[in-house]
Amino acid sequence: MLKKEMELALNEQINAELFSSYLYLSMENYFQSQSLSGFASWMRCQVQEEMFHGMKFYDFVNERGGSVALEAIAKPDNQWNSPLDAFEHVLSHEQKVTGLVNDLVEIALGVKDYATNIFLQWFVTEQVEEEASVGAIVDKLRLIGNDSSGLFLLDAELGKRVFTPPQDG
Repeated sequence: MLKKEMELALNEQINAELFSSYLYLSMENYFQSQSLSGFASWMRCQVQEEMFHGMKFYDFVNERGGSVALEAIAKPDNQWNSPLDAFEHVLSHEQKVTGLVNDLVEIALGVKDYATNIFLQWFVTEQVEEEASVGAIVDKLRLIGNDSSGLFLLDAELGKRVFTPPQDG
């Protein structure tokens, strides 16, 4: 059974994950408007991944006898100055989510909810991967600068991403 403090924090995380999905959907639209279909496709995979994360939290709360309380999802930004600007926003956002996950671990340990702590370790690892993946794209975009051929190649590379729900998740 979840303690109230843990249940409240997990519900806030559900909202944060769904917001992330909404933000990346907005970014997908931005990239479509820039005729960068590979970037848009990458973002669509990110939308699916964040929805998966939100549902993982949702299911966990229910499995632990808690109550899911869905709240309004904030309106995301919808314009960026460049692909680099958008991906720097993604990196900053993922770093914020990492902080939220770390806060959840701290709460779980504080209320001695070891089952939730074990559950959260998957997300701790996932956030390391998220930041590394997005950081690598930011680095490539910085190297590309204003080179349109480099942007074209990166667009093609990002378009190869396919979302596959984790088997261990």
